Amino acid sequence: MGTYTYPKFPYTAPADLQADAPQRRPLIIVGAGPVGLAAAIDARLKGLPVLVFDDDDTVSIGSRAVCYAKRALEVLDRLGVGDPLCDKGVSWNVGRTFFREKEVYRFDLVPDAGHKRPGMINLQQYYLEEVMVARALELGADIRWRYKVVGVQNEADHARLRVDTPDGTFDIEADWLIVADGARSPIRNMLGLEIEGRIFMDRFLIADVIMKADFPAERWFWFDPPFHRNQSVLLHKQSDNVWRIDFQLGWDSDPEEEKKPENVIPRLKAMLGDERPFDLEWVSIYTFQCRRMKDFRAGRALFVGDAAHQVSPFGARGANSGFQDTDELIWKLQLVMDGKAPEALLDTYSADRTFAADENLMNSTRSTDFITPKSRVSKVFRNAVLDLAQDHAFARRLVNSGRLSVPAFLTKSALNTPDSDSFAGDMVPGAPMDDAPIQRAGQDAWLLDQLGNRFQLLVFADSAGAVDAATLAQFKSLAGDAIAVEPVVVTPSGGQIDGVTVLADAQGLVARRYDAKPGTAYLVRPDQHVAARWRAFDPPRVRAAVARATCNA
Repeated sequence: MGTYTYPKFPYTAPADLQADAPQRRPLIIVGAGPVGLAAAIDARLKGLPVLVFDDDDTVSIGSRAVCYAKRALEVLDRLGVGDPLCDKGVSWNVGRTFFREKEVYRFDLVPDAGHKRPGMINLQQYYLEEVMVARALELGADIRWRYKVVGVQNEADHARLRVDTPDGTFDIEADWLIVADGARSPIRNMLGLEIEGRIFMDRFLIADVIMKADFPAERWFWFDPPFHRNQSVLLHKQSDNVWRIDFQLGWDSDPEEEKKPENVIPRLKAMLGDERPFDLEWVSIYTFQCRRMKDFRAGRALFVGDAAHQVSPFGARGANSGFQDTDELIWKLQLVMDGKAPEALLDTYSADRTFAADENLMNSTRSTDFITPKSRVSKVFRNAVLDLAQDHAFARRLVNSGRLSVPAFLTKSALNTPDSDSFAGDMVPGAPMDDAPIQRAGQDAWLLDQLGNRFQLLVFADSAGAVDAATLAQFKSLAGDAIAVEPVVVTPSGGQIDGVTVLADAQGLVARRYDAKPGTAYLVRPDQHVAARWRAFDPPRVRAAVARATCNA
């Protein structure tokens, strides 16, 4: 018994793509998984023509990635799919960790109020992909199903692809190629590019179980539970009464044997401890990998998601970091394709996202080492930490059942304009922006829903009336630049300014989270990261920061 009916997307013969000489397209994306689809949607939102190839004709089989973090949800909001995904998914903020029979640690991902999205939602990947396919098609993306790239060649000003279809093989060229073809990435291999890192000698069983249970919507993780001694177990709630359960098996286990229902079902019965009925929907075995490519750009090929970097699933850093890849890549690619920025801007994509990948790999590796100790001594230490954590706060900080995905603070980015004024708080240049409740035109709204897809300047003022005619003229001048900057004024009570968006910070949370005073200005990148900030609005400094943020300085 299953809870989901897989769609079958229509195949279209390649007659329109075949010609005596290969066609040239501005942008081709290979891979219609979550990250490739995010790239396609974002490209269409920015007016870029996009052709997508995928060698399958349906969504992913099995729930696969299930945890989507707050920052990923904010990216998905910008792409126009956040609401249906959050409506369908299971929201949660609290995680609990157990050692044997006792709870030793709990956390809250969003301890402060005043955010639109929860810390996480759990949602089967097939639902996510189905919503994203519909959105991409709505925006005019050309998605070709059962198109398998079997050859690729990097040239000076394009990439050349050989594509196999049920109606034959053809060649096509792309000014730019986004590679989102997964962890095994055939294109990465065709280009002779390596991915380096660690493969962990352990195996885990994933079981998606359909059952009715009154467990809360929380992340539960057990070390050495009585129902699975000397190993670990993870429990997550998904949609449709489907529960994700991960059992650590050890490296010596036989993957094919462990996947058999007659071996999975006794494990589940031992865990659940009662006679409740359940059905197996999906079973898989996985191993940990923490690896990345040295460079995410190879000529005209730009790598995103699992094709570029791989992490262990504990911490939900895979798909979440992939969404952040495309979030940063597409606005940069648009400027390059429009001739408004040099190709060097795409090198900063690689520099910033390899920095973020290294942070994810470090946290993922630490989690994996804690969950699967590699020696008797390290296991004794791990268990001592868990024992102490029940009563001592210092030990709780050492408990690591998977440091959960957080957005990268790109503080080392060459695109940031360093602070020249004094600020408190986390909203440093390179930071992903914090959300907060606001009002727009008298209606309740959220800050991040007003930002993104273009450069903007948040300017804080006592009131709308405090913005004088000279400042308005400077706003209009910035908005008319080749790389336009849209002014957004934030005041405690809102108001109206002709031709300018005004947001009301009635609760004062925006000012508090951004350490803002009247006159403070924040330059916001199209991906909702801080590019620069000042205590006073100064158009020449804004233009210099935009030039720096686009490699035009």
